[in-house]
Amino acid sequence: MSSFTRQQMAARVADDIPEGWFVNLGIGIPTMVADYVPMDREVILHSENGILGMGPAPAPDKVNAWLVNAGKQPVTLRPGGSFFHHADSFGMIRGGHIDLCVLGAFEVAENGDIANWATSENDSAPAVGGAMDLAAGAKRLWVVMDHTTKDGRPKLVETCGYPLTAHGAVQRIYTNLAVIDVVRGRGFVVREIVPGMSLADLQAKTGAVLHTDS
Repeated sequence: MSSFTRQQMAARVADDIPEGWFVNLGIGIPTMVADYVPMDREVILHSENGILGMGPAPAPDKVNAWLVNAGKQPVTLRPGGSFFHHADSFGMIRGGHIDLCVLGAFEVAENGDIANWATSENDSAPAVGGAMDLAAGAKRLWVVMDHTTKDGRPKLVETCGYPLTAHGAVQRIYTNLAVIDVVRGRGFVVREIVPGMSLADLQAKTGAVLHTDS
């Protein structure tokens, strides 16, 4: 039974982003989405450290050490891109000017709750970053993550067990096994499953009831 690679997950997200949207990409798999947005499609990528018009990762011999995203990874700038103060960047987020934010997560609940900043499993200081601002301020929130933890526990659940980042904010989830919408009043609605996997197999790896439109 196959599963989507991280690159395939990022490409799948990129395929679904409409022309003209302003999009923030969170740390982790979401940053890879920038590598799969075609240069001839006007999708304006935002990074909360102060970039608008972010491009894909540079070739190894083209790295500019001063041009990095919020995850401290080297990036490029598309034509017309700009830099600005960190406070102005968060003004865009909190002002509702970001059409979509793509984040990773530890858990997503069937009502759209997201937990992505702390697991409370150790005493290290949590790093919430701008996730709470983005989850509350962006017009839409999509999550891209593995379907289960490394030890097989479901990350799609009835109720989040970890501290919440935002309540009821997630509209869509991309995992290595499926694409799932969060629909008010219904919960998780499956839109796509990795080839070779049945709905029953997917349900066995999910901690809440899955629905379909058929």
